[in-house]
Amino acid sequence: MPQIKSQKKRVLTNNKRSEAVKANKSALKTAIKDVRKAIAANDKDAAVKAFDTATSKLDKAVSDGIKHKNYSSRQKSRLATQINKIA
Repeated sequence: MPQIKSQKKRVLTNNKRSEAVKANKSALKTAIKDVRKAIAANDKDAAVKAFDTATSKLDKAVSDGIKHKNYSSRQKSRLATQINKIA
């Protein structure tokens, strides 16, 4: 444990930020899983609705610096392709 006051503060803020990033990553993974579940069930309406949510979360993750923009683009492309195959 650090002895310097500013370093103690950094430990607290780093822990808080780490928890926020973990929560965002978890929510993102859940959103992607929801889309995949809807695709597996051949429910296009639910898949499109879940895809909109997942797309929003992917874009937010990129803007927050949690995920790389290529990761986001790849995920959106793959999910959209799978949704379009349901038709």
